[in-house]
Amino acid sequence: MHRRPAAVLTALLSAAVAAALAVTVPADAGTTGAGPDVTPAGVAPAMFAALQRDLRLTPAQATERLATDQRAGRIEQVLRRTLGTRYAGTWVSTRGTAVTVGVNDDAAVAAVRALGAEPVRVRRTEAQLTAAAERLNRAPAPAEVAGWYVDVVTNSVVVLARPDGLAAARTFATRAGADPAAVRVRASTEDPRPYQDVIGGNAYYIGSGTRCSVGFSVTGGFVTAGHCGRAGARTSQPAGTFQGSTFPGRDYAWVRVDAGNTPRALVNNYSGGTVAVAGSTEAPVGAAVCRSGSTTGWHCGTVQQKNASVTYAEGTVSGLTRTDACAEPGDSGGSWLAGSQAQGVTSGGSGNCTSGGVMYFQPVNPILAAYGLTLLTSGGPGPQPTATTTAPPGPGGTTWQAGTGYAAGAQVSYAGVTYRCLQAHTAMTGWEPPNVPALWQRV
Repeated sequence: MHRRPAAVLTALLSAAVAAALAVTVPADAGTTGAGPDVTPAGVAPAMFAALQRDLRLTPAQATERLATDQRAGRIEQVLRRTLGTRYAGTWVSTRGTAVTVGVNDDAAVAAVRALGAEPVRVRRTEAQLTAAAERLNRAPAPAEVAGWYVDVVTNSVVVLARPDGLAAARTFATRAGADPAAVRVRASTEDPRPYQDVIGGNAYYIGSGTRCSVGFSVTGGFVTAGHCGRAGARTSQPAGTFQGSTFPGRDYAWVRVDAGNTPRALVNNYSGGTVAVAGSTEAPVGAAVCRSGSTTGWHCGTVQQKNASVTYAEGTVSGLTRTDACAEPGDSGGSWLAGSQAQGVTSGGSGNCTSGGVMYFQPVNPILAAYGLTLLTSGGPGPQPTATTTAPPGPGGTTWQAGTGYAAGAQVSYAGVTYRCLQAHTAMTGWEPPNVPALWQRV
């Protein structure tokens, strides 16, 4: 692969700066009233209250946190696309007030700062860390290894070993062929297990009595955890049939419900109401997330790491997101949200909601892509991460539309003006052509 000349890269990054600055003021960052105690527009009151309770935030701090998380997500999308293989991750600070970006190229430093984020020079890119994790994913894990994950903050892949299994974990990483410089072995008391087979409040039942939590509604049914049931298994309340299920390896499944059951784009907030699902934009590391489950209700935490793997008794599950939000048996398959954006379904973890713990969720976008499903959103079927409508390159474009995939060279019309696509991407609200010169050029 050829390296881009520094001048070209700088120009692209400057365009990205302009684009990000044009869209980093969130449309829903304002409040519905004048005081700091008012829930921000577009955020469910129950989620806002849980965020304050579990992260120990004041209303003003929670509002700032939501705005920072949204800004970080947009910065991540712009820089991942612009830097490509030179990108090394984005994360939100522990206090939720700052955004940091890992880079390994001097040309990116100024652009990252102009976006309002703090650049940190690192040795390995996100792609290199992912490659190291994939090596581990393909190797059989010993019982002494609880799991592993990509940690962009420390620029490494962390292997979690039980206290008496540090040597076995190092041997596992070596035999897997992962870059030894990229791997850190850490002692851990985690004992992750899939959550199922307990009585919950808003649960569905599998077979003769196993119970799990519904994840998110899709056209014709809902998604949930793969360990909850195998393809062909019947469910009740709501009645349906597992159409696809993967576990271990990944932890996802989907259920087609019988006639008479109506999937809705809602999540139970366990405070007498629901939260509307608006889409499935992925939140960055450090962002706040909240979880809904049939055993413990509504709890919040932060995204700790992504691309994590855990070794359950049934085998290794990879591609999970690691969090510090609590969960308990019966919450399996339940919903994870960042604001109104669907994030994933509960897989398993360690601890409980009394003492705390470490929990993992299966990201939702890979589930939708694996089965070709359409997430139901509050406005109907919303933009999907793997858009099936793609505008062709060249002349003869159509009207710009959120949720459409655009190839480089595609032309669109927006507000009576024609624009040419500079970089392939899937359009989203807030990225209209005049707002993102890194993606669109006026013709």
